[in-house]
Amino acid sequence: MNVLVTGGTGFVGQVLVSMLCARGDRVVIVTRNPERARAAQAGVTFERWLPDVARFDAVVHLAGEPIVGKRWSDAQKRVLTSSRVDSTQLIVAAFERSSKRPRVFVSASAVGWYGDRGEDALTESAAPADNFLGRLCVQWEQAADPAEQLGVRVVHPRIGIVLGLGGGVLSKAVPVFKFGVGGSLGPKQSWFPWVHVDDLARFIVFAIDNESVRGSFNVVAPGIVRQGDFAQALGAALGRPALFPVPKFALKLVLGEVANALTASQRCVPERTLAAGFEFEHPDLQAALKHALQKA
Repeated sequence: MNVLVTGGTGFVGQVLVSMLCARGDRVVIVTRNPERARAAQAGVTFERWLPDVARFDAVVHLAGEPIVGKRWSDAQKRVLTSSRVDSTQLIVAAFERSSKRPRVFVSASAVGWYGDRGEDALTESAAPADNFLGRLCVQWEQAADPAEQLGVRVVHPRIGIVLGLGGGVLSKAVPVFKFGVGGSLGPKQSWFPWVHVDDLARFIVFAIDNESVRGSFNVVAPGIVRQGDFAQALGAALGRPALFPVPKFALKLVLGEVANALTASQRCVPERTLAAGFEFEHPDLQAALKHALQKA
């Protein structure tokens, strides 16, 4: 199978590309710097934006400006939106121009769709939040949906907090915990929708392969926990205490509106994901952390 991947040199993308290559797929990664990428990742073809989509059986769109990293100024919000919505629209426009189209378009989304919902159980049918991140996720998914009218099956993995080495929350949290000052981000009772990076990559492969999979799917482990539980489990996995929760007001002072996304309580349920027949290899947090931290 020929697969085009945007964001293929990123944290999740690298795991996905390795899985695809291991099973014999031919992968093309779209990157702004193919020369540097070739030096870092052998056995994969790199091209600048955007090759002829007629060559591909599947397109996976993971590219986007990191949500967490910079304060959400008006300018940064425009960057976050453009990097997701505009790029998705460009891909769909390429489908429209092409005489031959991919069978499936896996276009990333996020559990930011739901916002801070306290104790509510959030299946894929839950309404989006009326805040910046909720509206962004709606626009992001809506940008991909016209591909369905072109005969391309569209899948939206609503991605939770990804656990694995090389990126994501652990790249930030592990050094802090090793220093002995780790703890939960904000309220300990907030729900923490996590997923092991391998399971996220496996779901994307699953979505590519299964014709019945279309629409939005919560890609979060069924063993969802609270912020305090996550902090305790990470501390235990590293042999370090988890005694220093970061107050939400302190996060807001440093990060501004981004703090709301980090501390939101999202009790996401992977209802459609499990109903589709996908099986998580890492449903338990403690076991998932042990696996993810093997090389830490």
